[in-house]
Amino acid sequence: MALFQFQQAGMAADLPQGGTPVQAALLLCLQQSRLFGDYREAFEDITGLPLVLRAAGSFAVPLQGSKRANLFCSLMVRANPTCSACLQLQGRIEAGAVSAAKTLQCYAGLSESAVPVRIGTQVLGYLQTGQVFFRAPTKQGFRAAVRAIYGAGVKPDLHVLEAAYFKTRVITRKNYGAVIRMLEIFAQHLAAIGNQLLTSRTTADSPLIVKVREFISLHQDEALGLGRAARAVNMSPFYFCKVFKKETGLTFTDYLARARIESVKHRLLDVNMRVSEAAYASGFQSLSQFNRVFLRVAGEPPSIYRERLIVAGTRFQKTT
Repeated sequence: MALFQFQQAGMAADLPQGGTPVQAALLLCLQQSRLFGDYREAFEDITGLPLVLRAAGSFAVPLQGSKRANLFCSLMVRANPTCSACLQLQGRIEAGAVSAAKTLQCYAGLSESAVPVRIGTQVLGYLQTGQVFFRAPTKQGFRAAVRAIYGAGVKPDLHVLEAAYFKTRVITRKNYGAVIRMLEIFAQHLAAIGNQLLTSRTTADSPLIVKVREFISLHQDEALGLGRAARAVNMSPFYFCKVFKKETGLTFTDYLARARIESVKHRLLDVNMRVSEAAYASGFQSLSQFNRVFLRVAGEPPSIYRERLIVAGTRFQKTT
C-alpha cells in the first residue's frame, strides 16, 4: 500500500477556516498517513507529551485523539465554560503562530504550543503539543485554578482534579524548546510532502487530467503556456482552465509553478549545481520570477532552502 493516497472526491476533513476542499483533503491525508502516525507514536513515547495535527480554526477539543493528553485538561474540557476558555487559548495561539511556533499559558498555568504547517504562505494546519508546567505545580497554583473553575460555575471532584493537576508533566524551558524545534523540522517535512501531493498523480484523476499531468511532466522545463497545454488535449483554453481547476484544485499556472519548484528542489540535491542553474533547467525564464514563485510555493527564499540542504548534508556526513 502506498504511504499516501490523496483523493479529493468525497473527503470530509477537519476543515481549515477559509480552506478549500483540496486543502481539507490534503490535511486529512497527512493526518491519516503512516508517516504522521509513526512520528506521533515515536514522539509521544520519547517525550511523554501529546501530539496532534489539527486544522487551522478547528473547534475540536484541544489535543483530542492523543493517548498522552493531560488528564487535568481532559477533566476540564468536560465542562463547557472551561472548554470555551481552552478554545479561546487555541485561537490566540494560532493567531500568533502564522509563520512560527507559538507557546502560551492557560488560566491554570499549563503551557501549550502550535507549530504551523505551511504550504507556501498558506497555513494548512498546526502540530500541537504541550499541556505542561515549566515549574513544579503548587498548592497555591491549584487553588487559583479552582477559583477560576468555580467562578465559571463548575464544581468538579476536587480530589480527582487535584491528583491530576499534580501529575502534570513538568519540563524545563530549554528541553521544551528542543521539543518544539523537533516539531518545526517535522512541519517542514510535512509541508514538502503536501506540496508534492498537490502535483502528483492521484487515484481520483480522470483520464484527461492524467494526460495533462504527463504532458506537463514531459515539457515543464520548456516555455510551456496555457494554450500549448490546452491544445495537447484538444480543448479550448477557457474550457481547459475550468476543467483543470475543478479536478485538481489548482489553476494551470499554479500547478506548473509547483511542478517546476519540485524539479528545482530535486536538482538542488546535487551540491555542485547552482540555484540559478536549477531554476533555468526547470523552466523558469528569469531569476526574479523564480525567486518570487519559490517564496510563494515553498514559504522561504531559495537561498535559505539551499543553506538548509547544505547544513543537513554536513550533519549527515558527520554521523556516517
